Amino acid sequence: MTAEQFTFIFLATLALTTLAKFWLARRHLDHIASHRASVPEAFRDKIELEAHQKAADYTSAKTRIGLYSVLFDASLLLLFTLAGGIQFIADLSRSWSDTPLVQGVLTIVAVLMISTLLEAPFGLYRTFVIEAHFGFNKTTLLTYLADALKSILLGAIIGLPLLLGVLWLMERMGEYWWLYVWLTWITFNILILFIYPSFIAPLFNKFSPLQDEAMKARIEALLSRCGFAAQGLFVMDGSKRSAHGNAYFTGFGKTKRIVFFDTLLERLSGDEIEAVLAHELGHFKRRHVLKRIAATFAMSLLFLWLLGLFMQTDWFYEGLGVSTKSTAIALLLFFMILPLFSFLLHPLMSAFSRKHEFEADNYAASQTAAADLVSALVKMYQDNAATLTPDPLYSKFYDSHPPAMARIAQLQTQ
Repeated sequence: MTAEQFTFIFLATLALTTLAKFWLARRHLDHIASHRASVPEAFRDKIELEAHQKAADYTSAKTRIGLYSVLFDASLLLLFTLAGGIQFIADLSRSWSDTPLVQGVLTIVAVLMISTLLEAPFGLYRTFVIEAHFGFNKTTLLTYLADALKSILLGAIIGLPLLLGVLWLMERMGEYWWLYVWLTWITFNILILFIYPSFIAPLFNKFSPLQDEAMKARIEALLSRCGFAAQGLFVMDGSKRSAHGNAYFTGFGKTKRIVFFDTLLERLSGDEIEAVLAHELGHFKRRHVLKRIAATFAMSLLFLWLLGLFMQTDWFYEGLGVSTKSTAIALLLFFMILPLFSFLLHPLMSAFSRKHEFEADNYAASQTAAADLVSALVKMYQDNAATLTPDPLYSKFYDSHPPAMARIAQLQTQ
């Protein structure tokens, strides 16, 4: 393959992917608008028209800003590649250091920092305009900026040693460097799963032991019934930043813990909380977490192997506007363009995730009353302003959870 041919493939894939995202988003917006005037029949006795319309407007607002984000991301990718952005930064890095490893780290960090700064207005707009307009934002600008600073510092403390290690392995481990990098990546991710609950999450939120003794006894009884051991039951101060509610498991092995948003506990009854927890337990009992981890590791191995092939060719660099060949630039280019060439994997991964959600619902219905989970889901859809009428094709592409009507219809057959 020549550099010109790869440039054409890159531009064609970028154009087709961008157009596909716009087309799917427009379908989604039109479908929501056409169903905005009335609540779906299955929910008419549970959700008011005003709440249904709020969800439609909230989803539409997020989808519209997403369209601008898609266009911006495509422009930024072209700026870094064919317009010479990465080459310019790589040239600067060479003027700052004579060590190839340091040059590579500087190049990658500079690109990531520039991308983060340029994309920051979208995050600010989502939080302080869209989320605030619909009554969800509870954070202040100071807290938002503090979170961003902590994320950058944490990324530097954890990410820089990993990046240095990966680049060193790519340089020193010969033909099979990708296997050593993959093993390092696996080790790193498993380590993060272990330390996240106790050391990383508390940097951003306060976690307090569940104080409601009656609720605690119910949950412990459910855990015992399901044969699940957790380090503890915690309440997170989610209301400090958002009115959205949720519950989740975090950690791995003996560090597993159950976390409830304080907003969720305030809204749901004891039976509904138990049903939501049973759903989360279903993911562990059906080994969904392990399956997702295994799938992620398998895909990362494939991608690293492909990178090993591409970085040995001239057309890969030249076709993306870079004249300097290096392991760091190859790594950067590959993972910048990967979302384009893996776009069609979205519906497969979404279908995989939705299948797991149905299975977790079925497990919850076997341990608690299905009606309680239905009631909890309706409240969560309403409180989080999740649309009940997504475009079916858009949903198949992007949604990790089944549409509300399909999910509740299955639970009602239990």
